[in-house]
Amino acid sequence: MKTINDFNFKDKKALVRVDFNVPQDDQLKVTDNTRITAVKPTVEKILNDGGSVILMTHLGRPKGEVKDEFSLKHIVDEVSAVLGKEVKFVDDCIGEKAVKAASELQPGEILLLENLRFHNEEEKGDEGFAQELFQLGDAFVNDAFGTAHRAHASTAVIAQYFESTKFFGLLMAKELQAIDKVLRKGERPVTAILGGSKVSTKITIIENILPAVDNLIIGGGMAFTFIKALGGKIGNSLVEEDKIPLALEILGKAKEHQVKIYLPSDAVITEAFNNDSERKEVDIYAIPEGWMGLDAGHKSRDQFNDVLLNSRTILWNGPIGVFEMSNFAGGTIALGDSIAESTKLGAFSLVGGGDSVAFVKQFGYGEKVSYVSTGGGAMLESLEGLELPGVAAINK
Repeated sequence: MKTINDFNFKDKKALVRVDFNVPQDDQLKVTDNTRITAVKPTVEKILNDGGSVILMTHLGRPKGEVKDEFSLKHIVDEVSAVLGKEVKFVDDCIGEKAVKAASELQPGEILLLENLRFHNEEEKGDEGFAQELFQLGDAFVNDAFGTAHRAHASTAVIAQYFESTKFFGLLMAKELQAIDKVLRKGERPVTAILGGSKVSTKITIIENILPAVDNLIIGGGMAFTFIKALGGKIGNSLVEEDKIPLALEILGKAKEHQVKIYLPSDAVITEAFNNDSERKEVDIYAIPEGWMGLDAGHKSRDQFNDVLLNSRTILWNGPIGVFEMSNFAGGTIALGDSIAESTKLGAFSLVGGGDSVAFVKQFGYGEKVSYVSTGGGAMLESLEGLELPGVAAINK
């Protein structure tokens, strides 16, 4: 893996693709700077070498139109504050203004280009647009794992023009190493937890990780398709009827790979999808008509805890209950506690995928697990075994 640690950037302008697609409030102030903080080590390494940094990113979905609400001028102050250095800004990413701003950049300085997606050519993967970006720097660094699954001009196409000076940033390297640690180099036993609402969104992941794991915990709404496939009565719980044969097939494949599958044994049920509706805990195979399961019960939580405390490598993708409603968050909180405890005992734990990451941030588990992925779609495609365009472009 070619990382920025393999190169000295003295007197070089590094064109660094980052993912600053950050959340903002009504005043366009950044409300979560995690993605900016994550690339700080990469920026510091280049500047410490005596190089300069040209940051390029997208923000939102302007669909090729210049829109003030998506301008990166609104995040310049936050980027400067996080990086601890004044960040210059230019209101285009190609053309005369960008070329002038890049050419005037001195060693030790940082320049932020305007939103790449103000140009349609970015998402189209246009070679001409990629060439215009290429003119701005001496080296290309991809540190945007969150967009590595997109074959866009700034994430994949541009790399071909930097034959010997293209590198992974330190964040990208950490992301790829974390996934590799789970799928290929994980200390056993390896346990994967897949939650969320639908089996259909996780099929490829399940098929790809079965050869790499010892235990697979299946929770959340997707568990009910498996429970029904095994003859359980699930009341009004979420189910994908057309995926019942597939659920049985997955259970068969798990057996072939000698992977132990753990499904919830009990559920917190309710009559309405409402935080304040009446609720009770029942056997998950015997949910009454008119009731639906919205969380894993206490027996399930204890069983999952036993598995996790005996695991050395853990992958967590997806909540096991509707944690957005406080009365149905207990199962996912218990799972977070178990993973945190196992990590404390020396296990390596990787959390990835939008809802899991949202939970970890909201409930303060970020410091209690080994690694929280910054890329939702990219993380999922990696787990599916797909080669990400942004990764392939550097490896060529």
